[in-house]
Amino acid sequence: MSIANKDEVEGKIDQATGWVKEKVGDATDNDRLRVEGQVRRADGESKEAWGKIKRKVGDAVDAVADAIKK
Repeated sequence: MSIANKDEVEGKIDQATGWVKEKVGDATDNDRLRVEGQVRRADGESKEAWGKIKRKVGDAVDAVADAIKK
């Protein structure tokens, strides 16, 4: 298994940031901040998923290249 790529890491960071914003919005009863957090988390989940897809495609290409070399 390969190392997480930039999109996966950024996605995790966006999810964490969104979670914090959402919780601060809950604590302060700030609907705008709560919604911003939810949107940021969703964006992070999408970005992480895209990164995983890119990594899996790259791993598959590497596996095919290794098979051809043998």
